[in-house]
Amino acid sequence: MALFNKEPEKNQKPQSVPASSSASTPAVAQGPTLAPVPPAPVPHTSQIKPSAPAPSEGRAYLDRGSKISGKIGFEGPARIDGEVDGEIIAKDAIAIGESATVTAQIRAASVTVAGKVSGDIVATQRIEIRPSARVMGNLSAPVLVVHEGAQFEGHCSMQPEVRDDRKVTVFPKEERIPQAAGAQKQA
Repeated sequence: MALFNKEPEKNQKPQSVPASSSASTPAVAQGPTLAPVPPAPVPHTSQIKPSAPAPSEGRAYLDRGSKISGKIGFEGPARIDGEVDGEIIAKDAIAIGESATVTAQIRAASVTVAGKVSGDIVATQRIEIRPSARVMGNLSAPVLVVHEGAQFEGHCSMQPEVRDDRKVTVFPKEERIPQAAGAQKQA
C-alpha cells in the first residue's frame, strides 16, 4: 500500500474498521475516495450561436442543412445559407450566403447574393451579386451591382417599380401621326 500516492492501489480491498476500535486506534491513511463525476452539462440550443450572421446582417437565419419548399416570408432582415425551393418574400433585406442554393422567385427591399440562385429577383431598393454568386434569372431593381467574377445569366431592368396607381395611356397610331406632322409644319 502506498501512503503518499494519490491513486489507490488497484488490487487493494477496502479495509473496514470495527466501530468499537475506531475510537481507540488511529485510522490508517488511505488514498482519497473518488466521488462519481457528474456528466458535463449539455448547452441549450439557445446558447449555441450560429457562426455566420451578425445582428446587422439578419434576424432570421436558415443555416446549412435547412431545406424549405414552398412560400416563405420575412418581416425583418434575413440570411439564407440552406436550400429554398419556391418563393421568398421579404419586407427588408435578404442575404443569400455562399453555401445557399435557392430555386425561387425573390421579392424584397434589397437582395445580396453570394450563393446560387435560379429564379427572378425583384428588389425595390438594390440587388448585389457578389463574386462567388451564380444567378440564373431576371433581375429588376433601381440599383444593380455585379461584382467581377460573378456569373449572371438573364435580363436586368433598372427602372423603379411601377406603382399600381400610375396609369399608362397608349394612343393609337393614327392619333400620334397628326401631332408629329403638325410639329414639323411649324418648324
